Amino acid sequence: MHRWRSLDDVPEGYGPSVVTLGNFDGVHRGHRAVLQAVVHQAREQARPAHAVAVTFDPHPVAVLHPERAPEQVTGLDHRLELMAETGLDGVLVLPFTRELARQTPEEFVRSVFVEALGATAVVVGADTRFGVHNSGDITTMRRLGERLGFTVLTLQPVGELETGDGGPRRAWSSTRLREALRTGDVATAADILGRPHRVSGPVVHGRHRGRGLGYPTANLGTDSVGLVPGDGVYAGWLERPSLPPDHPDRRLPAAISVGTNPTFDDVPVRTVEAHVLDRNDLDLYDEVVAVDFVARLRGNLRFESVPELLAQMGRDVAVSRAMLHH
Repeated sequence: MHRWRSLDDVPEGYGPSVVTLGNFDGVHRGHRAVLQAVVHQAREQARPAHAVAVTFDPHPVAVLHPERAPEQVTGLDHRLELMAETGLDGVLVLPFTRELARQTPEEFVRSVFVEALGATAVVVGADTRFGVHNSGDITTMRRLGERLGFTVLTLQPVGELETGDGGPRRAWSSTRLREALRTGDVATAADILGRPHRVSGPVVHGRHRGRGLGYPTANLGTDSVGLVPGDGVYAGWLERPSLPPDHPDRRLPAAISVGTNPTFDDVPVRTVEAHVLDRNDLDLYDEVVAVDFVARLRGNLRFESVPELLAQMGRDVAVSRAMLHH
């Protein structure tokens, strides 16, 4: 998949293309259905066409209203990897600036979709908005298509999440995904995503308390990428992308702690710590790892003594081992 970071990176004369537009944060099941529809449409064109998605970095709200900017579920590199899995031929990542935000709907569509990508078809959701002050909508897109020579395919919501309690069904969305992660509901997040939620970053030195207690942990640095779930203890996986896919230590079962360690009161910031089950021989410092959250076991607790903490950690490891079938 081609990855372009500006309009200038797109080869001259590129096209014809079937194009879609969106932030695609998280690349959840709804996003993937849209992207797969783009790929399908491209393959069905009478003349072979490229399947292309246009996205932004940073998130437009982070530029226009930083105080309201949503937390990013995935980092850009991970987002592009996930988008590539749908079969797209290319992704154009437009640097979002105030200058770009001032473009009219026609200026944006003409320069990006038509002139740069040679769009013959555009696939968008019914609620899509674009151009200055989000003034363009699906009706605008259809009118521009008639004038500029592309067809418009409108997609309705492609999936809904069962609430399980007889309540209203909720659409797959990045907003719903963020809500689930903030409360630590990683099972719902995984249902929306179609995979476990991931946080990645370099392993840094902590206070080495876990090793002293017999449960060494890989601590992610504060510059980790991905929305950190709510405080608590989780079962999940630690993945080492630097190792070959078939390496036995590439993906390892783990018990994961998120929070400030209330028993000791000396951790000033929230941390993500992953204890690889039944292993104390790993040296992961400075290695970039990924932590996948499978299930929340419990909230954070304050223990009156170290023996009480150790007993609970033993139970957490046992539950994680059983849950991950390790």
